Formats: sequence, C-alpha cells, structure tokens
Amino acid sequence: MEVWLEILRGLSWLDLLDILLVAGLFLTILRLIRGTQAVQLLRGVLVIVVMAVIASSVLPFTAVRWLIRNSIPALLIALPVIFQPEIRRALERLGRAGLLFNMASQEAVEGKVLNEIVKAANFLAEHRYGALIVLEGVTGLQPYAESGVIIDADVSKELLLTIFHPGTALHDGAVIVRGRKILAAGCILPLSSTSSPYRSLGTRHRAAIGITEQSDALAIVISEESGIISLAYNGRMIRHLDEKRLLKVLQTFYRKPSLKISPRSMKHA
Repeated sequence: MEVWLEILRGLSWLDLLDILLVAGLFLTILRLIRGTQAVQLLRGVLVIVVMAVIASSVLPFTAVRWLIRNSIPALLIALPVIFQPEIRRALERLGRAGLLFNMASQEAVEGKVLNEIVKAANFLAEHRYGALIVLEGVTGLQPYAESGVIIDADVSKELLLTIFHPGTALHDGAVIVRGRKILAAGCILPLSSTSSPYRSLGTRHRAAIGITEQSDALAIVISEESGIISLAYNGRMIRHLDEKRLLKVLQTFYRKPSLKISPRSMKHA
C-alpha cells in the first residue's frame, strides 16, 4: 500500500493528463470496435501476445525469443490491415466537416421534406410495401447513387410511393435523398458486416445498417413482411416506430447532430 501511495505522490498534473489521454485513446478504440468482428480479432491478438511474452520470459528458448523479437515489426504492419474497417470509419468521422457544416447540411432536410418522407413511410408501412430511404449527411453518397437511376426531383410523398410500389422497376433498391431532392432510386447499398444482433433481419435492414456504418447518413426501412418502420444511424437501429415517433426522432436528430442510437432502443420484429 505504501508503494502505491509513494507512486501517487510522485505524479504531477502532467502525468495525470498523460494517463487520461492514453485511457481516452483506448476507450475510443474500444467504442469503435464494439459490436464488430474486430472484438474477436483483438482478443486473439492479445492471447497470442500474452502467450509469447510468457514463453519468452519464462522458458529458456533462444530461438523463440528471437522469433518474437523480430515478429513485432510485422505485427505492427499487420494490425492496420486487420482493423482496416474500424480505422477507416474513425478517419471518416475525423474528416467530416464539423458541427457548423453538419448543422447547415441537416437544416436543409427539415420541414416539408421530413413531413413528406414520414407520410410516405407511414403509407408504405400500412400497405406493407418494402422500402429503404437514405438521407444523406455530410459524407457524400454519390458512388451509391450512381449504382441506381438518377432522379434529381423534389421529395414528395407521391413520388416515393410510386418508386416503392410493388412491381415498379426501382422498388427493390434504395432511394437516396440529398437536401430537398431525391437524388437517385434503385440504388445498391453495402450490407452490414455486423453479425449480431442483426443477422435475423432481411437484406433491406442489413443494407440500412451497412450504409450507416460507412457514413453519417440516416436510413429509414419499412419491412415488407411486418410493415414495421425502423430507423438506422451509426450502425444502430431503432425499430417499431409509428408516424409521430418517426417524425419526432428525425426532428430531434436534425436539431442535435450528435444524437446517439443506443442498442437498448432496438426492438426485434
């Protein structure tokens, strides 16, 4: 106990700040990889490192020590490759324009546009027409828009209902909304790489989660089987939304760009 007290007395405020910065860095990394396959990979790497340290320090194996010592540079090169999706996501977040530009971009989607989208989502849910509507944020979705058909028309309930009506050529793909315009329809989106808790969901839901994992977009999904309205953001999903709650969540988001969707908010169909 006295040893620990002596160590604490020897710490300056700069040392404490240094410790807090390192702790914050590790916390950020853990939050980025939470709920992804990187958690299992990190555990595997830690097991290998611990076993290697024990083997090199306890056992008198010269060749093993040499192998471990020379493997460290290769491990440092391999780590960015192994954790590439998480590193890419972190860099994309850092590269986004910032709060002021976020607010300016999001304010353009408010008002009439949100009302039209919510009314369309409610009609589609009542008639059990499957749909996926993506609201572009600061991160551009042009590559995904080009995978579909460019529309470039004002957002309206009627146009959305026409696009997602069963039997139309574009109803299976996603609609991308940019500002006050429907940028494109029939778009192909990346599926979520997260295996749980979304593995039981259909392709539309996994695509909604996938696009929000790779961008700051919002995605509204209407289930063709159950008529349930869901909203995805930042790789998370809120389910079982009605018309009023969906509008409230969207309005809250565009007033507060830092809105977090908690896993506790998720409900399964």
